[in-house]
Amino acid sequence: MRDWAEVAVPVAEALAILLAAWLLRRLLRGVVRRVCDRYQLPAEVAISARRLIGVVIYASATMLALGRLGVSSSVLWTALTGFTAVAAVAFFAAWSVLSNIFCSVLILTTRPFRVHDHIEVLESGDKPGLRGRVIDINLLYTTLLEEDAARGDTVLQIPNSQFFQRTTRRWRSGSPSAAAAPE
Repeated sequence: MRDWAEVAVPVAEALAILLAAWLLRRLLRGVVRRVCDRYQLPAEVAISARRLIGVVIYASATMLALGRLGVSSSVLWTALTGFTAVAAVAFFAAWSVLSNIFCSVLILTTRPFRVHDHIEVLESGDKPGLRGRVIDINLLYTTLLEEDAARGDTVLQIPNSQFFQRTTRRWRSGSPSAAAAPE
């Protein structure tokens, strides 16, 4: 019975830590939602805050749970720093990914368009480009909802670097009028 308790108690503590993390994350997501609604903050702020809260809470909970299961904090720290070093080398080796992340930061700070705006990324002056309503902006892609009654709705994921290589047309409210649509 004593051997069973030596295994069951740390596992139960680790599960309690993960449950508490899940509850804390749900509570803080509600707080973020209320704050963003009250102060009419952009959707990007709410999305970024929720993602950051989730990463911080779950990373902390995982470290605490592993500590309760007997994993040494020095081993965890060594593994984390080693992984970070390898990830940094791989990250800098992927320049296109780095470019898209940098461009997403520029999009979120300079705000050439926002979630729910209708935009078109023009290929050239005489050709129609990719067009749709912005439904998400993340670190790599901007997602557009292309509404087409004949073919059905489609979702386009455009790399963020494309917005700095091409001309972007924006309609701030509502969908583009039929007069503005290319023929």
